[in-house]
Amino acid sequence: MTTVTKVNIIMVAAIAVIAAIMITMNIKMNDEQDAPDTASLASSTHSTSHRLNVANDGAVEFVEFVDFECEVCGAVYPYLEQLRTDYGDDVSFVIRYFPLPGHHNSMNAALAVEAAAQQGAFELMYAKMFDTQTQWGEQKVSKATLFRQYAADLGLDLPQYDVDVAAASTLNRVQLDFDAGQKLGVNATPTFFANDQKLLVESIDDLRAALDAAIK
Repeated sequence: MTTVTKVNIIMVAAIAVIAAIMITMNIKMNDEQDAPDTASLASSTHSTSHRLNVANDGAVEFVEFVDFECEVCGAVYPYLEQLRTDYGDDVSFVIRYFPLPGHHNSMNAALAVEAAAQQGAFELMYAKMFDTQTQWGEQKVSKATLFRQYAADLGLDLPQYDVDVAAASTLNRVQLDFDAGQKLGVNATPTFFANDQKLLVESIDDLRAALDAAIK
């Protein structure tokens, strides 16, 4: 083997080692970038989260990630209202937005609810969406005009509603909840948490059991 050949072999081997190191470094960097921020996973709520009520001691928080066009969310809604009545001041009920991209009007609905929230009417518009879901859900045309009519029905300031529903800050507020949900492992609606513990729910009795356990 000539000296030139030996040098070539060494150079090829060195390049291979360097390439392997670079690939390893890139994989590590990508993993670090993709890894969730553990601080953001610490709580299923945020300081801006919408609370339908607040428990006396604030000890028990029940969170629902919701899509207003989701038929299951619509079916569960009256049962959750019953839970609110039954548990009174013992549990804080929190709603977070999770508009699924497969639903044509889920984002429009979330924006309408958030715009209403900016006028202090979150719960009214939240209820309106579920009370009327069968009238506008599962349709392929925008229902933004209908949602504006809901705002009028609720007595909101329509010029202000128009500004807010189109504002980037309103979209960002909805997106904040959606992003948080994804980091928490939410991939469908409704998804529930009790005191930051994701619940496996098959029936309303499972929700009651989880709330009872959290209270104890």
